[in-house]
Amino acid sequence: MLFLALRWTLRIVGGLIGLAVVYLGITFGQVWWASRQDSSVTASAIIVMGAAQWNGVPSPVLKGRLDHAHALYERGEAPIIVVTGGKQAGDAVTQGYSGFRYLRALGVPESAIRVEVEGTNSFEELSASSVIVRDAGGSDTVLIVTDPYHALRVASIADELGLQASVSPTDAHSTFQELFRETVAVAIGRVIGYRRLASVT
Repeated sequence: MLFLALRWTLRIVGGLIGLAVVYLGITFGQVWWASRQDSSVTASAIIVMGAAQWNGVPSPVLKGRLDHAHALYERGEAPIIVVTGGKQAGDAVTQGYSGFRYLRALGVPESAIRVEVEGTNSFEELSASSVIVRDAGGSDTVLIVTDPYHALRVASIADELGLQASVSPTDAHSTFQELFRETVAVAIGRVIGYRRLASVT
């Protein structure tokens, strides 16, 4: 009797592990596919996801996002750009302010830039940006700029926040490690919600 119970327990555990592997595999495929799509459309605002900066100088990752957002703005895809990101440990200025200065140097008018300076993760940045976009009098349509591996998660977060989001990734290369990390984040976020995921990570 004990042997039979053990055998069924092992079967159930094995089945659950198998389902988890399939779920992760499908999610990885979706993350990878989203990383290769550019769904840019005309929107109320372009939102640039934050990334590292050094004393006001954007890192190569942030610079790539800002350059891409600037190109979209110049094409007339949206009337305003929202730059996001707070301070990380040891930072003198916020990622959002660094982005603001960079875009101003490229010739974007101050009136066309909105700055979010509190967000420390993707959910916080998009949540605050959604308020900024709505306060600016636009619709809920936004065009999010980030790195390719990040595309599916930011689109999913935006959907949870009630935004009608399209994603226009930069041309940066996504490594397997980045894609796998995002796969885990998306897989968990779909189960517990991205707000809760942000609070536990």
